[in-house]
Amino acid sequence: MSKFSNDVSELLEYIGGKENIAAVSHCVTRMRFVLNDPKKADVKKIEGIKSVKGSFTQAGQFQVIIGNEVATFYNEFTAKSGVEAVSKDDAKKAGRQNLSLLQRVISHLGEIFSPLIPAIVVGGLILGFRNIIGDIKLLESGTKSLIEVSQFWSGVHHFLWLIGEAIFFYLPVGITWSISKKMGTTQILGIVLGITLVSPQLLNAYAVAGGAEAPVWDFGFTQIKMIGYQAQVIPAILAGFVLAKLELMLRDRVPGYISMIVVPFLALIPTVLLAHTVLGPLGWKIGSMISSVVYAGLTSTFGWLFAAIFGFSYAPLVITGLHHMTNAIDLQLMSEMGGTNLWPMIALSNIAQGSAVLAMIYLNKDDEEEKQVSIPAAISCYLGVTEPAMFGINLKYVYPFLAAMIGSGIAAIISVGSGVMANSIGVGGLPGILSIQPQYMGIFAIAMIVAIVIPFGLTIVFAKKKMTFKKAEKSS
Repeated sequence: MSKFSNDVSELLEYIGGKENIAAVSHCVTRMRFVLNDPKKADVKKIEGIKSVKGSFTQAGQFQVIIGNEVATFYNEFTAKSGVEAVSKDDAKKAGRQNLSLLQRVISHLGEIFSPLIPAIVVGGLILGFRNIIGDIKLLESGTKSLIEVSQFWSGVHHFLWLIGEAIFFYLPVGITWSISKKMGTTQILGIVLGITLVSPQLLNAYAVAGGAEAPVWDFGFTQIKMIGYQAQVIPAILAGFVLAKLELMLRDRVPGYISMIVVPFLALIPTVLLAHTVLGPLGWKIGSMISSVVYAGLTSTFGWLFAAIFGFSYAPLVITGLHHMTNAIDLQLMSEMGGTNLWPMIALSNIAQGSAVLAMIYLNKDDEEEKQVSIPAAISCYLGVTEPAMFGINLKYVYPFLAAMIGSGIAAIISVGSGVMANSIGVGGLPGILSIQPQYMGIFAIAMIVAIVIPFGLTIVFAKKKMTFKKAEKSS
């Protein structure tokens, strides 16, 4: 008998049988099911299976948390059920049949930015380090920075800008590449399109906004301004999708024996033309409007209210998948405002969820089986990955989730009320402080302490009240 034989049989039964499974795949810790009828899945019984550490539905997929042995469990499940395995990407595509239009848009955004996150995180850390050695007066009684007294650190500061510029100024190249990869079109064309948006021969759009006169391509009967869209998100997204859709359309219509020549030519040139006449200017205006509205909301008299609502509701946004929208907003704020005041609140939400789990570890310190789930969940949460904590522990008991939301909201008010700005999207959780601009690190550290103490304390209070309530029920 195989290791998970009984658990696999139970999961197959409780999920509605083979006929209810449209697709199944797995990721690092979770089984991902696309179900023909999600209502047939008995969630309570599924979560009662010994190997199952929780479940949730996201992006049209019913996801069952197994843990580090998910690959073994998955292989046994597919062998037992006879369900044909599919890739994670195919499962995502199948799962979209259960999503609304808005959810599909958000799902697409998440898939675009996911491959870019490692570079953006590195870029944020580099900018933070440059600020520390270049802007903070650490030496000579607080009058000089490291780069002012050391040629070595001056050289490091100058050199690191090469990487920071490559990541953020040329971000449109990564976006257009990611879209072409996601859509299954020619990736090098996506890269070329991105380069045409940031080419050095183009005048930076920020310079144009500042009053500089852009050169033009003169076609005799008309002229097109030579404006670049460095660090811009929305122009790149619009252009990337137009290129991908145009290429896919041409593939269906152009004979195969000439497609290698005709399709790239007829897809790339019109898209680049549209990018510099319509999509770029339109995307710039949309991006500027979004960033201005968000920034105004966070810095207005009622910024504390905006912060409280966002900090309190960010964790529920993760459950629905709507949190993927924040990546685009963060990047737009960075390009427009020189930093983002949204990302610090996300890092604080991560910390708050981890702190609620820490309280559950304390409350269940004698439960060895519970600790096998909660300890790894708390660690991953403090490092910015909240799903194991939320779905494996906090949502299971509910009150830790609420305690974390309250703590996150209070910490967010402190962060926004103090004007905390991050250089960029960075590592979440406790390491998030490395992304914060140096002058705000002190107050952000206080907000982090709040995000630890309040959820921890409230979780214990809620647990005791719940136990008291149960005792009163029994006595009556």
